[in-house]
Amino acid sequence: MANELGAVHVAIVGGGYVGVELAKALESSMRVSLIERADAFTHAPAMIRAMVDPSLLDQALIPYDRLMSKGQFIKAEATSIDDAGVTLSDGTKVAADYIVLATGSGNLPAFKSATGDIAGVRTANAAWHRALVDASSVAIIGAGAVGTELAGEIASAMPGKSVSLISSDEALFPGFPQKLGASLVSKLRAMSVDVILGERATELPDGTAPGGGTVTLSSGRTIAADLIVPAVGARLNIGLADTLADVKRAADKRLVVDQWMRPSSLPNVFAAGDVADNGDLMTIVAVSRQVPWLAKLLKAVAAGKSVESQSPYKPWGKAPILVPLGPKRGSSFLMIATLGDWVTSMMKGRDLFIAKYRKLLGQS
Repeated sequence: MANELGAVHVAIVGGGYVGVELAKALESSMRVSLIERADAFTHAPAMIRAMVDPSLLDQALIPYDRLMSKGQFIKAEATSIDDAGVTLSDGTKVAADYIVLATGSGNLPAFKSATGDIAGVRTANAAWHRALVDASSVAIIGAGAVGTELAGEIASAMPGKSVSLISSDEALFPGFPQKLGASLVSKLRAMSVDVILGERATELPDGTAPGGGTVTLSSGRTIAADLIVPAVGARLNIGLADTLADVKRAADKRLVVDQWMRPSSLPNVFAAGDVADNGDLMTIVAVSRQVPWLAKLLKAVAAGKSVESQSPYKPWGKAPILVPLGPKRGSSFLMIATLGDWVTSMMKGRDLFIAKYRKLLGQS
């Protein structure tokens, strides 16, 4: 391993929230290469609203070209990782002292491309927006952050539409205090959203293209909708991890990592963000804790200290979450309290952190 600070090279695979923030945090301390197959960062919360308001696309899809002034951005598909670096699809080897796997997760094509095709994201957004405008009734299957926020966005911007939000759980956001879920259910119903709890859809459309039909629930109840939106959870971009010989998967298919976020026996390969089962939920909020810890660790090892001499990662105890239901409504849990419309709107709902991430990527 290189032991001179300026000579240490870190390769980060994945230009999502972990990738861009970590690259920015490290580029003044060491050589940084950010490897990403897309040419623009996809800001997830804004993409939800963009299904209702496509004018947000140009704000939500942020080019990487101004992210770093010292590090390098490599637009390429990574095909394998080993202790010496990252191999790209064209056979090029990006040699690195440390590698961070941060390939994240995807969702509907209108929200994020599974292949890095940003033009395809724009095409999908146009198709889903058109279908939404034409629909009188919408059924959203899955009531995590994406499904719940989308229901709120539609009800807020298009109040004449019939919207159903279907969850197999008995409450919204069951991993958080009961007051949060109850508050969101109450607000959604006041916005005329039909919130259906404890019912599982027996079949799920693949979501590659918009369409309607009939949703059959586990109780036998059926719901006819002009547009059905599957929002049952993120799809992990985890295939690259299989090139590591001894990785293990958690029950939810995320990578099992050690106390220092290492997913294999290779001492210089780390995993963070959605792909890593490190005790945090798969949320953007988790990044705010993981990136500073990982940046501190990598700076320490670049200065010659061992990984094991650094404090192990400690996940959020009670992680905060902000759930806007359009620009003006929503509920949030912030450490010890559940808060309502004004706080949620001021912190997230009005701007969706667009200004923050455009500034981070040098596009403000």
